[in-house]
Amino acid sequence: MISGATHALTLAYALSPASLGVTVSSALLGTILGSMFAGIPGDRWGRRTSLRIMAVLYMVSSLGCAFAWGWSSLVFFRFIGGLGIGGSSVLGPMYIAEVSPAKWRGRLVGFFQFNVVCGVLAAYLSNYLLGLAGLGLRSGAGSWVSRHSRRFCFS
Repeated sequence: MISGATHALTLAYALSPASLGVTVSSALLGTILGSMFAGIPGDRWGRRTSLRIMAVLYMVSSLGCAFAWGWSSLVFFRFIGGLGIGGSSVLGPMYIAEVSPAKWRGRLVGFFQFNVVCGVLAAYLSNYLLGLAGLGLRSGAGSWVSRHSRRFCFS
């Protein structure tokens, strides 16, 4: 979740409110497009192979964001991650429905959605707890945490 890193990003890249909005929303745009077009490779190559491609997009996005050399590269790799998120949110339930027995199908797809929601909740909770513990961005431009915090937020 980028919500815990917006302040560090603003400082690291000297972002205006508009450019911070672009940074945050780039993953959402990728998610929308990924969910709209994930069915095409899913039908062509199968759900399982397509989910593996989504996993590669996750890895490329994570590494790209962690080692972003500038603001535009960060936005690009967040977009790539959004494609993976959107694609896997469509292909995951479809694959589960294909491989599960008929009497378990609805329950297993429901568990998939439940796990996604629990993961989002855990991310927000961890952001909150890190902030309470004082492990977030420290004041002072020269502190180690403010120079390197974005690396931890994305990797």
